[in-house]
Amino acid sequence: MADSFDLVVVGAGPGGYVAAIRASQLGLKTALIEREKQLGGTCLRVGCIPSKALLETSELYEKSKKQFAERGLVVSGISVDIAQMMKHKQGVVNTLDMGIQGLLKKNKVERIVGHGTLKGKGLIEVTGPTPVTLTAKSILIATGSVSSTLPGIEPDGDRIGTSTEALSWPEVPKHLVVIGAGVIGLELGTVWRRLGAEVTVLEYLPRILPGLDSQIAAEAQKTFEKQGIKFKLGAKVKSARSAAGRCVVEVEGAELVECDRVLLAVGRKPCTDQLGLAEAGVQTDKRGFIQVNAGYQTTAAGIYAVGDVIGGAMLAHKAEEEGIACVEKIATGYGHVNYGAIPGVIYTAPEIATVGASEDALKEADIKYKVGRFSFAANGRARAAGHPEGFVKVLADAETDRVLGVHMIGPHVGELIAEAAVAMEFGASSEDIARCCHAHPTLSEAVKEAAMAVDKRAIHS
Repeated sequence: MADSFDLVVVGAGPGGYVAAIRASQLGLKTALIEREKQLGGTCLRVGCIPSKALLETSELYEKSKKQFAERGLVVSGISVDIAQMMKHKQGVVNTLDMGIQGLLKKNKVERIVGHGTLKGKGLIEVTGPTPVTLTAKSILIATGSVSSTLPGIEPDGDRIGTSTEALSWPEVPKHLVVIGAGVIGLELGTVWRRLGAEVTVLEYLPRILPGLDSQIAAEAQKTFEKQGIKFKLGAKVKSARSAAGRCVVEVEGAELVECDRVLLAVGRKPCTDQLGLAEAGVQTDKRGFIQVNAGYQTTAAGIYAVGDVIGGAMLAHKAEEEGIACVEKIATGYGHVNYGAIPGVIYTAPEIATVGASEDALKEADIKYKVGRFSFAANGRARAAGHPEGFVKVLADAETDRVLGVHMIGPHVGELIAEAAVAMEFGASSEDIARCCHAHPTLSEAVKEAAMAVDKRAIHS
């Protein structure tokens, strides 16, 4: 194994492995250090991918019980085999891991198993199966994030767990308490509700999905409540404990909440344990996020960082874009990410997707805007598919008509949001979207109609 490289990437999540591949494509001799056996980071192993596998499976189960009959599909005796469900989930993860392994080989990236620690002056010490010290002209930290905790609550790896444990529970809890009404809590709460659990969500704030456009969040809460999720907002959780297969959650000023399992979903924090940041001169903020400039350069010469570990939106695709921009800047002097056009998706049913500024943010910034909205209830494809809930909202500058933000809740909006992101990347106006021909019948027509509604000329509403 070579021990001298142009670039060494620490962390093989979406930001790390993508950066390593792009660096190699640009002619940099590249190594990738990852302490886990599987690649892909949290996203692939215990995050985005396994949760989507469970969401898809649980949705099929719920549809077979509640929606098939009205379409003339008679199903009887359907039941849940949790062990097989988990086996399928892990199979998806394993297949994608093998794909990444193959991509590294194809692109001549040297994969090194172990934990990397910065030792200064371009040195990285790797502890693991084959200890080695590497030298590098540049080092990129892409170590991601881990689940946050709350004072008074310590996950026990069983009854009280984070998203990692909730992705592998061996049976359906009768009553699940989710602490935190963010993306992770609602997605995994949805999985277990569909499978038969009573789900109660405790949220400290007076609303769900903080940071999301408030109109979308309100619509989402209304829909989730109809589905059976119970919300207790303004709930300050003081403690959670488990004993004899039961859990008790203490909420300030309220009765104790008893349940079978607790999912702690209160955000994520940077993963920087034993990296040697301070010794290498890499500064972090008070929350532990690595500080970088516009080129992802840390306070230490030759050391860069991208992804969750530098803060901002904790999204796999944001980390990928940063990883590519960072190594392109190292290799060519140029690299850029447009943070105003990074979409976000929540994979509940209905799905939620967003890109750009929310209406709340525009009001707070005193930016004059126009708004167009179109309901999926008036969309032929949504009606035919049996998913008429939700709407698309387009926000455009009041003077220039340039699209400032697009927000959706409804069927497959995680796919529809790409059109809005591309439009915003090219500086499109709502008129541009409205003038583009969209196939009929498709869900995407809702985007066109919402853009037309900006100037009060929607046809089907």
